[in-house]
Amino acid sequence: MTGERTIPPDALRSAKEALRRRVLAERGAIGPAQRAAACAAITAHLIEDRWYRGARTVCGYCSFGSEFDTAAVLADALRTGKHLVLPRIDRTARRLAFHLVAGLDGRLVPGTWGILEPDPVQCPLVDLHDIEFMLVPGVAFTRGCERLGYGGGFYDRVLAQIDPECRSVSAAFSLQIVNSLPMGPDDRRVDAVITESGDFRRVD
Repeated sequence: MTGERTIPPDALRSAKEALRRRVLAERGAIGPAQRAAACAAITAHLIEDRWYRGARTVCGYCSFGSEFDTAAVLADALRTGKHLVLPRIDRTARRLAFHLVAGLDGRLVPGTWGILEPDPVQCPLVDLHDIEFMLVPGVAFTRGCERLGYGGGFYDRVLAQIDPECRSVSAAFSLQIVNSLPMGPDDRRVDAVITESGDFRRVD
């Protein structure tokens, strides 16, 4: 169904939800040792990525549940002197707001769904167009860098608005790579997907 644009909205939602359930179940079943090894390999690939290394201002996110653990990447960004930006869900506007984070201790608070977010009192807002590299979460991806998110549409809206020079990259376990995705007109691809086995780059 890759690239499908005529699928009825109800069928599209159903197809997406079925795929989410399957991939999230598989991701949640990864054992602790395998998960730790995969996270370490993904982190190593990511921090050596040329787009990440060349960016001065990088946007990450605080992982939750069975996601790839982003903690080491966020720590690397701070350690290497990059400007680290993290998202916060603005529930009133139903959008993501982006904040500069000078450190992780004491500057993060539980937000929507219990995910850690920057404290807006301590962390100043950042213009979306100042971000040069964005780490984008997701549930499933194709080798063509199509992305299935969690269903809120937050990152699809952001990806439609970021600076054209900003590189969008997702980090995922290999089992999250699927042959095809049900895609709608508002769904956006990322520029690359990095897994423990290597990476996939978008080719237009």
